[in-house]
Amino acid sequence: MEVAEQGSGMSKDPDIQERLDDLEAHIMHQDSTIQDLNDVALQQWDAIKALRDKIERLEAKIQAAEEGAEAGSTPEPPPPHY
Repeated sequence: MEVAEQGSGMSKDPDIQERLDDLEAHIMHQDSTIQDLNDVALQQWDAIKALRDKIERLEAKIQAAEEGAEAGSTPEPPPPHY
């Protein structure tokens, strides 16, 4: 009886091997996809960081311009008339 069970198990080995090969290929594809997504996420993070830095610089310029406008808030004399 054991011989028959082993024999039937042997016939399934190629099927199991094929399934394992398919799973390994699937995992390799997923690993590649995950790496690609990670690369895109890193590029996006770099872009976000650059944009935040730019916004901070622009906010500083606006604040300096507003402070300069407040300091020189004396009205300008009207232009001479012809």
